[in-house]
This record gives sequence, C-alpha cells and structure tokens, in this order.
Amino acid sequence: MSKNLVVLGTQWGDEGKGKIVDLLTDKVAAVVRFQGGHNAGHTLIIEGKKTILRLIPSGILREGVLSLIGNGVVVSPEAFLTEVTELEANGVPVRERLRISASCPLLLPYHVALDKAREAALGEEKIGTTGRGIGPAYEDKVARRGLRLVDLLYPELLREKLDKVAEYHNFQLEHYYHQATILPETVFDLLIKAAEKITPLLTDVTSLLADLRRQGKNILFEGAQGSMLDIDMGTYPFVTSSNTGAGAASTGTGFGPCYLDAVLGITKAYTTRVGSGPFPTELHDDIGRHIAEKGKEFGSITGRPRRCGWFDLLVMRRAIDMNSLSSMALLKVDVLDELDTIRLCTAYRYRGESLHILPFDPEVLKDCEPVYEDMPGWKTSTYGITEYEKLPQALLNYMARLEELTGIPISIVSTGPERHQTIIVKAPFA
Repeated sequence: MSKNLVVLGTQWGDEGKGKIVDLLTDKVAAVVRFQGGHNAGHTLIIEGKKTILRLIPSGILREGVLSLIGNGVVVSPEAFLTEVTELEANGVPVRERLRISASCPLLLPYHVALDKAREAALGEEKIGTTGRGIGPAYEDKVARRGLRLVDLLYPELLREKLDKVAEYHNFQLEHYYHQATILPETVFDLLIKAAEKITPLLTDVTSLLADLRRQGKNILFEGAQGSMLDIDMGTYPFVTSSNTGAGAASTGTGFGPCYLDAVLGITKAYTTRVGSGPFPTELHDDIGRHIAEKGKEFGSITGRPRRCGWFDLLVMRRAIDMNSLSSMALLKVDVLDELDTIRLCTAYRYRGESLHILPFDPEVLKDCEPVYEDMPGWKTSTYGITEYEKLPQALLNYMARLEELTGIPISIVSTGPERHQTIIVKAPFA
C-alpha cells in the first residue's frame, strides 16, 4: 500500500525540513511543494556540498524522483530561472526532473516593489517580510486579478491582463507610497523571455498526482515556512501570506485530503524565529547566543540572524492539533550538547493566570512569561551519531518527556546537517 506523507514545520520555520525531505525521497516517486514562494530556504548538505533551494522541491537532487510545484506556490519567473541555472551549473538535470502547475500565480516586479514599500512605511511596526513580494502576489490571486503561469502560453491576452494589473499597482506605488513606477512593457518583455524556458515544464499537477496514486506510488508533500507562520492559525499578523499547515497540501496541489496517510512534523530541539512578532521563550543571554552560534542560526536565503529560545510545548501542541501530526522529527539535538540544563516551556503565565493553550491575540502572547520544566543536559557530543542505542541517556530522557507531553512519537532524530547524520527510529514509509 502506498503512503502519501506531508512533511512540514511545527514552529516558525527554519526547522530543517529540506534535509528530512531529501532523506525520505529515496522512498517516493514524487516530491511536491504546495505553498509559499522563493521566500522559503531549504538547505541540503550532502557529502560536504551545500545546496540551497528556494522554489524547487528538496527532492530535486534524487535521481528518478519527480519534483513538482503545485498550484499553491507563487512563482517569480526570474527567481525560478536563477535557481534552475544554479542547479544545472552543479550538474543537476532540473528540466528532466521538474514539472510546474500551470495554475501557479505569477509573482511580478510590482509585488516586490509593493512589499518593500509597505515594510518601509510601517517602520518599527513592520511585519519582517523577506521583501520578495510574496504577500502582494497572494493578494492578487485572492482578488482574482493575478496572472498565472498558464497566461504565458497566450502572449496577446497576457499583455492585456498585465496592462490592467500594472495600472492598479503603479497607482499605489506612485500616489500612496511615492515610489517609482514600473513600465508594463519592461515586465512583459521579462515574461516573454522567461516563457521560452518555463512553458515546456508546465503540466496538470493534480492529474499527475492522481495517476501516481492510482499506480500505488509514494508521494511526499513538502511544506515551506512553519505552522506558526500560517496566515490563519499562526501568530497573526506576524505570519506569512499562505496556509502552511497540512490542509494546504490538498488545496495547494488538488490532491484529495482523504488520500493523505500521515503528517510528519519537523521540529528543532529548541525554538527559533526570524523577523518580528512575539516569541515567549526567546533567550537574550549567553545561552541564546551559544545556541545561535553553534546552530548556525542565520537565514539561508536572507542571511538574517534567527532569534533563539527554548522548546515551546504550547507552540508544538498547536502544530499537532492544526496538522493532525502522526509523528515528529527532532533536529539539531547536537546544538544542545554542551548545556548543563535543558528547559521545556510547559505553560505561560499571563497576569497571574496560567495558560496551557497558545493565545491567538499577539498583544497577550507578547506579554506571556514562560513556565519551564528543567531537565539535565547530556554534556557529551551527539554530533554525527547514527545509532539510537548510542545516544546518551539524558537525551533519551528528554525525548521520552517530549513524547509524553506531546502525545506523539519521535520517528526521526537528526544529529548533524549531513544526510547520513540521522537516526530513523521508525520509518515514515513502510
């Protein structure tokens, strides 16, 4: 029996999804991205060689595996072709392995300009976006004025649609944000040039996935960002512009929800966050700086430093509930090797009240004080361990406590960035 697995982040992104997706692709026929855009950054390290992916699924490095970009992903033609060129320069036959949904919304230069203008106008109250135009692109999609990849097949109609979109966005840029406008002719030329390379890759992803399912093939659905950045369920308004949860695996690909068999939640042994927004367990001390330095906590795409803190069980429980997690993969345990004490946030304290459920109100969340349970550190190197039996007892105790408090098993443990530095406790694919 085939197994269709969703892999997604349980925190605020940057959990290490790319490594786990790459690891599991030797068991699948296809890997599918279902939301986000080139604001995602998945880092793969294989035999010492580092590859950073943005739009293209993390299965692209596996021979014989189909990589698909679903309709829920917004695609910047310029960013996409840059990524293709980088991978092909390193010997990856991208065009042989990759197909894209013709229904993907186009991300245009107008969206980038608006994204940056809005963040600048917000000043200290900015959301902390990547400035890549993701939000405005999704706005055009929802407003039903957006262009899609399928429009590249019809240049005359494309130009008509583009002129209308350009007029709308240029009005905002000029009269509201007092920024330079962008000529539609310039954007049209960019799209026509890109179309020559992109249109041969277009396909009906929904039908393709249905065929693979009927053939009994395994399919892996790859999420971007993390559960707490979900536009509906995350720490709004400090979120991304798409649904990052398991439900988006269906809406972002056209794959029926009842055909999904399991959901694997990727989580760090601690917590990180990039950009603005509340973060109750954030550390501002030497321990936080130690975790950031040892964990190399800098954005793979933006280079922005990540804020670091202790593991937050309220965040994890929300991720479990909203995604129906089957199990979790625990990453970067080796980053905590040198610490005397490991802390778990089991509740919040807010104005004398104890909270055990993540509050939706960001004003409440930012004033919450974490309540911790302390556990002894293992004080020995776990880096590169590949056998479960060789993990130190204190780490096994920590993992057992996580399983007890979350109610789901740990199926994978990662002890380093390389593909092989991983322990499969229970294989997600039978």
